[in-house]
Amino acid sequence: MAFTVDEIFETASMTLYQGLDIRTVTLGINLKDCVHSDFDKFKKNVYEKINSSSKRLVSKTEKLEIKYGIPIVNERVSVTPISLIMEPHSSREKFVEMAKVLDEAVEDAGVDFVGGFGALVQKGATAADEVLLDSLPDVLSETERACSFLNVGSHKTGMNLDVIIKLGKVLKDIAKKSENSIGCAKFVVFVNAPEDNPFMAGAYHGSGEPDFSLNVGISGPGVIRGVVEENKDCDLTELSEVIKRTAFKTTRAGELIGRELAKELDVPFGIVDISLAPSPVKNDSVARILGAMGVDRAGAHGSTLAVALLMDAVKKGGAMASGNVGGLSGTFLPVSEDLGMVEAVQCGALSLDKLESLTSVCSVGLDMVAIPGDTPASKISAIIADELSIGIINNKTEGVRIIPAQGKKAGDVIEFGGLLGKAPVMKVNDYSSEGLISRGGRFPSPLLSLKN
Repeated sequence: MAFTVDEIFETASMTLYQGLDIRTVTLGINLKDCVHSDFDKFKKNVYEKINSSSKRLVSKTEKLEIKYGIPIVNERVSVTPISLIMEPHSSREKFVEMAKVLDEAVEDAGVDFVGGFGALVQKGATAADEVLLDSLPDVLSETERACSFLNVGSHKTGMNLDVIIKLGKVLKDIAKKSENSIGCAKFVVFVNAPEDNPFMAGAYHGSGEPDFSLNVGISGPGVIRGVVEENKDCDLTELSEVIKRTAFKTTRAGELIGRELAKELDVPFGIVDISLAPSPVKNDSVARILGAMGVDRAGAHGSTLAVALLMDAVKKGGAMASGNVGGLSGTFLPVSEDLGMVEAVQCGALSLDKLESLTSVCSVGLDMVAIPGDTPASKISAIIADELSIGIINNKTEGVRIIPAQGKKAGDVIEFGGLLGKAPVMKVNDYSSEGLISRGGRFPSPLLSLKN
């Protein structure tokens, strides 16, 4: 579709006054052709492919940003899930070495993050998957830009509780080994993980993807908040329509940038992820959209209704604007990255339990949630299992990015800086479900998965 002059001027206004940006352009790279029996040659192949591709991404992105005047906040890379290509070199030391190669390759090119250091373990873990899991405390404490994921379940396969049990202890070890527990912010556990997600920490280049693909994540909480504030007297049907039309416009901007950048890089254009992704600045808060809709604080009664309405309208508008909507495409509620969410936790309006209920109607789950550092590993595993079971039963993507903040107790604040912001440490339930979680096994696939 052609872009009209009016659309271009309107997009410029959104950029200048309401904080519209392209949150990320993420280049997916297939690394399967880099595999070599000689580990040194394998590492060299990986470094050269990622580094050369990353340099082109940064160069072309900078030119496009100047051409259109739309800020592109992050350039990122996602790669083939590392456990799939490390089978011939399955030792903890080599996994750590490979993570450092990924880290150096993108750092030398000026790319912000590289995703894909992870595994698909929804029905069980291979020997290489187990080694990767054991290596995560070292990997995430010894690298700066490498991000990790695990997909532990899907609507079709059910959920792997054996891996979730191990994750509680692994996350505590990551928090202890990394400065300010920051390593946990670079790891996410999913069910129903999409192969074309451009957002970190969960991005990876799926096995069904081509050699390269270019995926774009847009962000416009300030734009949505602006139109909601302009329409204070309309009913919810009319408000939904207003949000839908605005999401259409922001998605068109993402489509324009994505298609042109893919053309410049000579790679296939993948998807536009239409997620509302906040950042810790005043005009970029999803929680404050809820405030403009009439909810005093995120977490108040009515918050779930507001998030559901917002999510539905954004998806409808995005789907109208592009035939390539994908990735997560929902509404992010990351506690530390959204000033309105931080305020809601600190004033007592938002609890961990209420946040879990909000994630049943948005994506992508419990995100950037800090809990006391002395939380037992079994309780962390239970929090993860609770959240991910929502995704299994409802056939939706759910994720957990949780930080057991070392040396912190409920009510304290942990500072991360940058886009990660600051996280108020949230209280967890005093009671235990260790007896349930320790049973392990696999949560069976739900009845609704039998659709063939």
